[in-house]
Amino acid sequence: MEKRRLSKSDVKTTPILMGTWQAGKKAWVGIEDTESIKAIRAAFEAGITTIDTDEVYGDGHSERIVAEALSDVRDRVEYATKVFANHLKYDQVIEACDRSLKNLKTDYIDLYQIHWPSGAFNSEIVPIEETMNALNHLKQQGKIRAIGVSNFSRTQLEEAAKYGRIDSLQPPYSLFWRQVEKDTMPYCIENNISILAYSPLAQGLLTGKFPPDHKFDPQDNRAKNILFQGENFVRAQQALEKLRPIAARHQCSLAQLALAWLIAQPQTQAIAGARHPQQATDNAQAAAIQLSQAELQEIDAIGRIVTDHLDDSSSVMWN
Repeated sequence: MEKRRLSKSDVKTTPILMGTWQAGKKAWVGIEDTESIKAIRAAFEAGITTIDTDEVYGDGHSERIVAEALSDVRDRVEYATKVFANHLKYDQVIEACDRSLKNLKTDYIDLYQIHWPSGAFNSEIVPIEETMNALNHLKQQGKIRAIGVSNFSRTQLEEAAKYGRIDSLQPPYSLFWRQVEKDTMPYCIENNISILAYSPLAQGLLTGKFPPDHKFDPQDNRAKNILFQGENFVRAQQALEKLRPIAARHQCSLAQLALAWLIAQPQTQAIAGARHPQQATDNAQAAAIQLSQAELQEIDAIGRIVTDHLDDSSSVMWN
């Protein structure tokens, strides 16, 4: 899999990244560590060398699982992790990074990201300058190689960029969730900031595996996803039916088609999670799918069956 340069940094990432929220177990149902380790390893063996995790995924459990899966090939993989909204004071950022380094059993993190802006989830408001000063210090020390942000608006991104180089933005972005395209993506293109799309399959909706009457376990975070509810879910089913013939032409799954469309967007990579080894392998194969300009436009139009009806005031997928 051909790697792409992360913005202006010296970090290179694969166009598909392995997402490991599920490996933390918290907010997921039926996750086994042994399967998570196998899935992460399968992703690596299929060519996905960039792994996205977070200190808050199971309170470090996901990071520890990543280390268990990949420590023996650390020199051939890129670790991307994050600091949560409740750890954005200067000393807290330094401590959080040190914890993540310990969890990941490494002495450097390739991409270190602010997971949510200050104030999210009722966290204390911390000036972005203070947080960026800590991240710049970690970079100077060689503990991190690049700085990213996640779930930032264009205004928040512009503010953070006053105090240091931002190499990536991690927004929710998929064929069925495209708010980032409106104003944040143009800023990223203009300033050469890489976009690492999370929930690129709209939490599994784009796989086409959920029938119209599907009900999630109340403990599953997808039970509150607005795309799985009411008219949104009906429109998604209509769009999926229109996508099936295009997937059939390429002899690929709906999920692979959705990933291929996404990584063909400007400066965009996709973070795809996997519970099982086969899912990880299938995700990796999406990088080889070549879509024509006409097909990209056709898929774009089909996605709008869903996105044209969504309320722009909601920036997150969950009620």
